[in-house]
Amino acid sequence: MNATPSLLPASDPQRELLHNEVHARPPARVRLPTLVTYVAVFNEDVTREQECEQLRRLPGQEALTVDQLQGNFLRLRLPGYTLKWERHTEFTRYSIVQALPEGCGLGTREPDLLSHIATPAGWLATIPGRTFAAIQLAMVVGDLHPLGAGLAQARTWLGEHTVVASLMGNKGHSVAVTDFWLRPCGFERMLVIAPTDTSETRAGRIVSRLFELETYRLMALRALPVVKQLAPLLASSERQLADITAQLENKGASDQALLDTLVSLAGGVERATAENVYRFSATRAYDTLVAQRIAELREQPIQGTQTLGEFMQRRLSPAMATVAATAQRLASLSERITRTSALLRTRVDIATEEQNQQLLAKLTKGQELQLRLQSTVEGLSIAAISYYVISLLLYLGKAGKAAGLPINPEMAAGALIPLVLWAVWRTTKRIHEKLHAGH
Repeated sequence: MNATPSLLPASDPQRELLHNEVHARPPARVRLPTLVTYVAVFNEDVTREQECEQLRRLPGQEALTVDQLQGNFLRLRLPGYTLKWERHTEFTRYSIVQALPEGCGLGTREPDLLSHIATPAGWLATIPGRTFAAIQLAMVVGDLHPLGAGLAQARTWLGEHTVVASLMGNKGHSVAVTDFWLRPCGFERMLVIAPTDTSETRAGRIVSRLFELETYRLMALRALPVVKQLAPLLASSERQLADITAQLENKGASDQALLDTLVSLAGGVERATAENVYRFSATRAYDTLVAQRIAELREQPIQGTQTLGEFMQRRLSPAMATVAATAQRLASLSERITRTSALLRTRVDIATEEQNQQLLAKLTKGQELQLRLQSTVEGLSIAAISYYVISLLLYLGKAGKAAGLPINPEMAAGALIPLVLWAVWRTTKRIHEKLHAGH
């Protein structure tokens, strides 16, 4: 940054990094006629150290360090060619730009391009990762008018396969032709015919957009095998959920059995969601990038052929619709399981409430019986205590009579029975009142 501290507040630590991101992957400057060999590999479990070691095997690159790869972009100028290395989240791209070999231009039939690749023999085969895209693109100088003649030569160059072609640019600055055919050698082929006044920067942008178009198309399609694998699981889970819902409606199984089955089903669906949600999101993003790159080509149709964009969309759109439908189906299944779980929980809560009410009723009835029994026992206790008190008074009267007092013990004891009963009852009541007051 050239700004002095006195002119601006302190810069955010990410400012320079974010600012320079716009310049992170500039397109190559391509001089016509040229041959560009492009290889894209998945970089899962591939470290920068491994990729750096691969780049060190190129002539004069023995001193290359991993720090030079931290920007995810590196252009190496080598004897007779240029190599561009780019690392992305899921894949790494290698582009080798060299002059078009002799005898490989328009007018040749399926020219031998492999033997002319400028990198050392066997270098491409040792690139770490798994190849998912490999393209050889020739960009040649030619007359765009009449288009039919150039298109006929392009068909011959590609090997007489059915081709798709587009006149690119609002003013038709070049023609791109390909057959999207994966050859036994593992490469696709593309041919671009451009006029002599095509600038190196424009040629670089054309090459970059065509490579990105095919790369993002293949990356978007990565979700299609996943969808096919998920189809049996989704069908089975939907049937199982329907069975659970029917049993829940008809009370055909115990709540515990339904809950166990539902938990198992929910676990399977959530696992599938967790494993594939990134793939589905990435597919949507790559599909959007494909549409953007097609728009950037600003294609014009050539009579008798499909444009690249039409070919892409007609074959990619059904796959993307299938992926989107499966993602929605998985999300919908998860929501339905959640609603079914809520219904089951409601039924369990209602059953639990009924059980609690029954238990409370039993406890209440038991307490009433206990109170009645307690009252009965208290009545008997009053009678028993009164009996013992009367007995003591009777013995006391007999003792007094024996001592010469003029009393009849039995008559005196009988007369005192009401008084004793009242005194014992009153004393018991006061004890109860004191106990209740203490609580």
